[in-house]
Amino acid sequence: MIFWAFLGFVGVVLFTLQLASVIAATWRCKPRPRNLSLPDPAPAVSIVRPLCGIEAFSEDTLRSTFGLDYPAYEIIFCVQRGNDPVVPLVERMIAEHPGVPARVLVGDDPISANPKLNNCVKGWNAARHDWIVLADSNVLLPRDYIQTLLKPWDENTGMVISMPIGSRPQGFWAEVECAMLNTFEARWMFAGEILGIGFAQGKNMLWRRDILENAGGIAALAADLAEDAAGGKIVNAAGLKIRFVDMPFEQPLGPRKGLDIWSRQVRWARLRRVTFPGYFAPEPIAGAFVPLLLIGVYVYAYGYNPIAFVGPFAAILYAAEMLLAWRAGWFLNWASPIAFLVRDIGFPAMWTTALLFDDFTWHGKSMSVKEAVPRSG
Repeated sequence: MIFWAFLGFVGVVLFTLQLASVIAATWRCKPRPRNLSLPDPAPAVSIVRPLCGIEAFSEDTLRSTFGLDYPAYEIIFCVQRGNDPVVPLVERMIAEHPGVPARVLVGDDPISANPKLNNCVKGWNAARHDWIVLADSNVLLPRDYIQTLLKPWDENTGMVISMPIGSRPQGFWAEVECAMLNTFEARWMFAGEILGIGFAQGKNMLWRRDILENAGGIAALAADLAEDAAGGKIVNAAGLKIRFVDMPFEQPLGPRKGLDIWSRQVRWARLRRVTFPGYFAPEPIAGAFVPLLLIGVYVYAYGYNPIAFVGPFAAILYAAEMLLAWRAGWFLNWASPIAFLVRDIGFPAMWTTALLFDDFTWHGKSMSVKEAVPRSG
């Protein structure tokens, strides 16, 4: 019976860590009005947005780039092909906002196996300012976007990032993706930050040009398949810190299919497996499935109904997640606990798939985590 008692003890410990991470993120997320004042001085900033096709909320997310409450910034949209359907949309927006310096750059610089990074190279090289933001096309920028990114910067900072917060889901599977992005991934990133473990996340990355140039320029981000992983390693090697914004930015989701979510999450997990294997290995215990399973096995071994015990533990954890989402102003509705449950049941299978298989598809390109990444000479 010592073995079963040990399993129960481990389950309770892991459950406690889960709950502690939710509490930590709830403490870290402090909602405020989106009206941060300008820093003094307010440095000029270049925003580089790589584009590829039209997405569900492209009109909203790309238009938000032109409405920033900041006195000196430029926008550089990057596309790999001139016939991309997003080009007319962006050109129309540029014409509608003649007071905002903006341009579209077309072309591809194949410095890596990462299509997004290849698309960003020309934008980085063309940026006029020393503060440069790499911002994905599907991120909705609030009016104080630049101020929010600049706020955490100090002399020990090498990069400021914002993880994506899923919003505007349409359908249950989109709500599951909100559960993955918000009260799971963002929650653990905030908890890790409190412990001094900061990871880069490629949705929004604010760089000071000299930091990346000292490491070899934007080509240095080709050192890993994921440009954010390479950037994080550059910052850490320089003895600097990765900071998070106080209020992460929205990624409107729209409709989602279960297979799309599965493919995307497995792809990210595979990339983590090869870029940060030490952190990838214990990921299964970051979800609720393992601790709840261990608690259930323990009580079943002693002849009790596992559901009668596991149910209250799950209710406590999911109630805490709902409190986090409510406090942070993230998506929340009556079906959220069901989305949490589906996420936690599927997470071990996603991790196992990422562990056992190497191939994936990225922007329509078949790839493998075993690919050698070309580096510029």
